[in-house]
Amino acid sequence: MIRHAAESDLPRILEIYDIARQFMRQSGNMTQWINGYPSEPLLRQDIMNGNLYVMEDEGGVYGAFAFILGDDPTYAEIEGAWQDTATPYGTIHRLASKGTAHGVARACFSFCLGIMDYVRIDTHENNHTMQSAITGYGFRKCGNIYASNGTLRTAYDYVREG
Repeated sequence: MIRHAAESDLPRILEIYDIARQFMRQSGNMTQWINGYPSEPLLRQDIMNGNLYVMEDEGGVYGAFAFILGDDPTYAEIEGAWQDTATPYGTIHRLASKGTAHGVARACFSFCLGIMDYVRIDTHENNHTMQSAITGYGFRKCGNIYASNGTLRTAYDYVREG
């Protein structure tokens, strides 16, 4: 089940992001989500804005992601080209799981494409696990963008056909 995150979910969400950071380091991704990113204040803001979602089953919350509707300022400039520049889109950010469930990325992507026909996502160049999940679902690599902190990210998009 995927639902909007609540303030009461925050301790579990923070734990999930800690686990995801550890997994990244073990997988050789030493530079993504450093210095406590995503921070508790950012996650609280996501919850207040209705942008943070959790995935849960009978065992509790095991995944989290932000899905933000509307233009993403970091996507205004791309080294490459988006498939579509006229259609409204949603952006997936901060997808993470405890690592106890399979198909988390696929479930997130399907959920988001159930809301918007056009979805964008980016990931760090060293995040091979996420890159594989993104392209395996059918997202198209569009080029490179720079995150708000100036780091290079590989950008993808998916246009759901009618």
